[in-house]
Amino acid sequence: MFNTSIMRRLAVLAGIVLPATLSAQAAAAPKLDVSGLIFGAFSYRTNAGAQNTNKFDLERVYLNFRTPVADRLSIRVTTDIAPQAAGTGYTLRAKYAFLQYDRPANAAGWSSLVRAGALQTVTIEHHESFWPRWMGTSTTERFGYFSSADVGVAAQLNFPDKKGELYTVITNGNGYANPESDRFKSYAARLTLTPLAAGKHGVWTTFTVSPWFDLNTSASKFVAGGTGQLGAVGEGLTKNRYGVWVGIKDPRLVLAANVSQRIDGVESGLNTAAAPRSVTDVTGRLVSFLTVIRPFQLADAKSKSPLSLMARYDAVKPNTALSQSNHLFEGSVILDVAGSKRAQVALDFQETLGDVPAATIAPDKRLQVRLTTSF
Repeated sequence: MFNTSIMRRLAVLAGIVLPATLSAQAAAAPKLDVSGLIFGAFSYRTNAGAQNTNKFDLERVYLNFRTPVADRLSIRVTTDIAPQAAGTGYTLRAKYAFLQYDRPANAAGWSSLVRAGALQTVTIEHHESFWPRWMGTSTTERFGYFSSADVGVAAQLNFPDKKGELYTVITNGNGYANPESDRFKSYAARLTLTPLAAGKHGVWTTFTVSPWFDLNTSASKFVAGGTGQLGAVGEGLTKNRYGVWVGIKDPRLVLAANVSQRIDGVESGLNTAAAPRSVTDVTGRLVSFLTVIRPFQLADAKSKSPLSLMARYDAVKPNTALSQSNHLFEGSVILDVAGSKRAQVALDFQETLGDVPAATIAPDKRLQVRLTTSF
């Protein structure tokens, strides 16, 4: 039989140790930050050949999960819920899923970070800090320059006094929605300079200049060779992109311009003696302008007006050696819902046209009611 005195002492000890242990475990539990963005639209097409075509769209649901795992070490996972191209439902995939190490600022004000996993490509997330993503994809993503995310490694150096950053990244080069399909990689970098950030210059405090490049290569369609061919083709095809982004992003006024260029190696022939393979480099160009303005707040900083206006124009030349080009114009009236920028509704007009004859894009003219909410 147990000694009752010993039992009482054990009970007292348990009463002290167990709550303390549970409390320590609770204190040590990592904090999970959850945020998200949902947006969709009702669209009504008016262009010839598609008049009266209309639909409701739930375009995206992004869910962000962030948590620390150790000192200076954290994880971010962003899920992307998107409609399938065939209109057969929705797909769930990971857009971002990376481990990040942060190096705090030193005495001179320099700080840095390193990431590994599915992460941001060179410049699209930076563009989206000016452009409201819920109104559509940014210029370089919309016209197929590259994806907004990919799998690889990245490093960022942050300059003192908020004067800018240098972001470098090495990825597979296929985009986060596509698995790696060849041995080649994308090598990219963006330099962002904000020379007025440390002062008080009104809307010009946020003035930004961001040159960037993405040097990439894709495999030949004859990489495996085949019956009757002259052999396997191991060399890659050029897939390079360059550009510069200039703008301001004050809460009352956003103005931005972008010039981008792409060079793609295009194969022709059948890689046979009768039809030898040949490669031609095709150069394309993209010029974009956008603005988002809160007119009443720009005139009076104390204004609580929920109204903002947005306009965007893109001019795209798929091949600078040819005269054909494509044009996108978009204009919107945007209202905050219930006085909060976390929920907004927009009446949007959008028109996409290609030069005639030999247009390289189908015409599209539509009216849209767009809605977004974030948390």
